[in-house]
Amino acid sequence: MQAEQARRSDRLMWLSADRVLYAGLLGKTSSRTLGGWAMYVSLDEPHSVSIDGGPWECGELIVVPPFVPHRLLAGSRLVCNVTVEAESVDTAALPAFLTARAGVVEAPLAARRVREIYAHLLQAGRDVDLAALDFDQALFGQALVPRSIDPRIAAVLAQIKRDPAGQLTAEEAAASVDLSFSRFLHLFKQETGSSFRALRTWKRARSLLQYVTRQSSLTDVALDAGYPDSTHFSHSIRQFYGLKPRDIFAGSRRLALYNYQERLC
Repeated sequence: MQAEQARRSDRLMWLSADRVLYAGLLGKTSSRTLGGWAMYVSLDEPHSVSIDGGPWECGELIVVPPFVPHRLLAGSRLVCNVTVEAESVDTAALPAFLTARAGVVEAPLAARRVREIYAHLLQAGRDVDLAALDFDQALFGQALVPRSIDPRIAAVLAQIKRDPAGQLTAEEAAASVDLSFSRFLHLFKQETGSSFRALRTWKRARSLLQYVTRQSSLTDVALDAGYPDSTHFSHSIRQFYGLKPRDIFAGSRRLALYNYQERLC
């Protein structure tokens, strides 16, 4: 689906290597566990969230840390979600509102920025120049500080991100950077904040986003994304997004996808 659909649809997704801005349908989700820092901004009516089975809260801006289970109820037809990949940023240097707490936070300026960039993308349509639009400056008003990562772990991360459908094992990754298996696992979690298995599984599920507007069968998408069969595909996607793959694709039929990853390749 082409970006010009932004002119006649209010659903869009700006996808880059380490960031996502999504404005679209949420659907009836179960618990979801995103692998990045997640911001949910209401476009009109407030959203409600339950963090890891806790009490429900309602507000215009919700923050959920990486790999924290949560349920979300959209206050209106559309939900606006910003996701920042956890290993791409220095947690200690993130804007204070992102790390203050999990749940509803008071940050009206941050919420306004998200709404403004959403409106800008809708208005610009096919004419938007993503190369001239800095995601962090637009959404956060500043460049987020990148995480400093051991070069050996950074090399493995780059391989996973370059080929999320690949079948790289922890043993193979450890050998590729001349580390023992146990030392590699320890260093990987220390440097990224996530286990090797959890991060690799998340990156594979995240890669689904580049396929959601393609006219392909779910079986083909599952294979292209590196899943051995449709059962593993459905289970993994539902674990992260709280929705079955077919529901995600059904809700993306009028989605305008701005895939900046392809431009960078």
